[in-house]
Amino acid sequence: MDLHPSGSIAVIFCAQRTADDEDAYAAAAGIMSDLAAQQTGYLGQDSSRSEDGLGITISYWENDKAAKTWRDHPVHSAIREQGRGKWYESYTLHVARIERSYDWEKSADSEKSGNGKNSVP
Repeated sequence: MDLHPSGSIAVIFCAQRTADDEDAYAAAAGIMSDLAAQQTGYLGQDSSRSEDGLGITISYWENDKAAKTWRDHPVHSAIREQGRGKWYESYTLHVARIERSYDWEKSADSEKSGNGKNSVP
């Protein structure tokens, strides 16, 4: 996971998957991830999925314009429609502005101090 600058945008996508066509879903997810990374203003992505199909993907963008440009990308739009048709039972999407970022990593020193190694104001 990376730190992102104050004022950048986090697009938080929480989705409940269906059991339909796992191979096609994985292929589409790979296309989306690779394509997003090629977009101007893309800063990164974090993603996780539970065994019951609940997934959370957070993509990070330099600004709201970059996030909206990705939202409106024709390939993204086409795959989103496929997802609505067969891969998702439901989803929510939140767009948030990052105020601060911190990280922490376990080490011999951190167990005593409890402080993060980095922060971005």
